[in-house]
Amino acid sequence: MNNTVIKGEPLASSKKALIMIHGRGAAAQDILSIANYLNVDGFSLVAPQAPGNTWYPLSFLAKPTDNEPHLTNALNTISETVSYIENQGIGKENIYFLGFSQGACLTAEFTARNAAKYGGIVIFTGGVIGDKIYDENYTGNFDGTPVFIGTGDPDFHVPVERANDTAELFKTMGATVNVKVYDNIPHTIIQDEIEQANQLVFKN
Repeated sequence: MNNTVIKGEPLASSKKALIMIHGRGAAAQDILSIANYLNVDGFSLVAPQAPGNTWYPLSFLAKPTDNEPHLTNALNTISETVSYIENQGIGKENIYFLGFSQGACLTAEFTARNAAKYGGIVIFTGGVIGDKIYDENYTGNFDGTPVFIGTGDPDFHVPVERANDTAELFKTMGATVNVKVYDNIPHTIIQDEIEQANQLVFKN
């Protein structure tokens, strides 16, 4: 768990944990600041830090092999984070995920590869990773996990088609998905997305 920042409730006494995954060029502390606007009182906030502030070097729309070994290393980091939280006594049904941009793509890719009944998933401008959707990589069942996907149209980094295709993938894997497409918003997290995440995912 090197280079992981943990804030909020200590894991040893917490009943819920939120894994927060930062975007390209950002840092764990940046994504953690969003928690100030979320209904996550009592949560442990766990934010892994990417080496060099970047999870993988190329666009998420590149062939996955072109982003190796960084992509596998990033996915392993998230897997190790989940295992660490579980070892503290918090089950998957009480583990939540949130990511923005490159972090949202990593969130989508990891959870689709490891579908289970999680507490909830928030994808702020992102989608599963690759030049196409590799259905063979995605296994498990979300068993009703609430998912919110917010994205802009157009967005310089994330085509709205990939966000929508990711939503459909998650639905076929048993998630309860809400997608909201915003016209001509900047590549950032806007207030309405925060409100949607609170209403749909962080409901308690």
